[in-house]
Amino acid sequence: MTNRILAFTFACTSTFAATPSPTFYKEVLPVLQNNCQGCHRPGEVAPMSFLSYESTRPWAKAIKNAVVTKKMPPWFADPHVGKFTNDRSMTKADIDTIVNWVDAGTPAGNRNDAPAPIAFVEGWQIGKPDQVFQIPTPHEVPASGTVEYTYFVLPTGFKEDTWVYAAEARPGNNAVVHHVIAYLREPGSKWLPNAKPYVAYVPSKSTPASADEFLAQYAPGEPPANLKKGQAVLIKAGSDIVLQIHYTTNGKAQTDQSRVGLIFAKGPVTERIGVLAAINNKFAIPPGDPNYRVAASLTFAKDTKLVDIHPHMHFRGKSFSYRLIYPDGRTEDVLNVPRYDFNWQLLYDLPEGKLIPAGTKMECVAHFDNSPNNKFNPDPTATVHWGDQTWEEMMVGFFRVSFDPKMSKKELLAPPVANPTTTSASNRE
Repeated sequence: MTNRILAFTFACTSTFAATPSPTFYKEVLPVLQNNCQGCHRPGEVAPMSFLSYESTRPWAKAIKNAVVTKKMPPWFADPHVGKFTNDRSMTKADIDTIVNWVDAGTPAGNRNDAPAPIAFVEGWQIGKPDQVFQIPTPHEVPASGTVEYTYFVLPTGFKEDTWVYAAEARPGNNAVVHHVIAYLREPGSKWLPNAKPYVAYVPSKSTPASADEFLAQYAPGEPPANLKKGQAVLIKAGSDIVLQIHYTTNGKAQTDQSRVGLIFAKGPVTERIGVLAAINNKFAIPPGDPNYRVAASLTFAKDTKLVDIHPHMHFRGKSFSYRLIYPDGRTEDVLNVPRYDFNWQLLYDLPEGKLIPAGTKMECVAHFDNSPNNKFNPDPTATVHWGDQTWEEMMVGFFRVSFDPKMSKKELLAPPVANPTTTSASNRE
């Protein structure tokens, strides 16, 4: 019996020893290429590079902790609700590869086992733009203090309607740029009437009109929208691109020249892309409330397709959900974000688009944590209202739709109704 036990033990030990530990070049680097290097490389938003063994190894334990806790890669959708083509969730096999590599002492392995480097396009994720619009002169950002949202009007000079397949907003200085949103302002618009071309402009709090269309956005961790063949955004002749930029001071006076790049549609456009939003700006989050509920909805007047989803709140944001209520009374949850994180403004792409029949209501529900338990809470003693700054709040359920290119976006929606009452859900949900 003893001999059998020894033989079995030897066989098991031999089998275990025959399974080598993963090495950086052979097993780990492909995982980093597929999951991390989009942000973790020089010039991008992440503060460290994972392109080489030498730059990655000092962060090995932090990487292991981030993937085990699923803090990285950032992805916050409930896996039980909806399917998304850009799901960043790391597979268990990839997580195990990272964990086993770190536990084995981070061996480098043979450099010849490394996969070919990814050929990233320097500075542009959409590829080389056909045209770039940029703030023409450096804009000065102070060393300290609060900088209100700043707008720059960039005339396109387009003499005819132009279809755009891809657009990307890029910060000129990501050390002080929190986000850039590129809007479209059509000829005759009453939005920002006093803003002069190319000159920094800060509007008053009361701006009655709004942008005509959303073109592109830059925010930490958010890639450009991925349109499909035949889809495009319309820029009408004579339109302006308006950059809304949120600058954050960091103790050093700096300058910025943010920009937006466009790739024009090369073939026939079969689907026009537009951005809609369910918004509620009539709320007052009480001091200390850990689960304050705010809802907003809109109803479709025409058949359309849902392309992607983008919830937006600030530091007190806790959760956000989207639900479709069909004309026959059926309901369908399309996105649930149970742990919202303002530091990562993510877009959730739906496969092939979801048909939304006329008469369907899109209902968005957000919860806010204004309690001391929220480590990001700027002030749990404050009553919080709508506002641009991060210590204020927003409740915006953005989503992108596709529709007939001959149709106006205004035709898609039924007349608006009053927003649902905002309530505290502390003891009910």
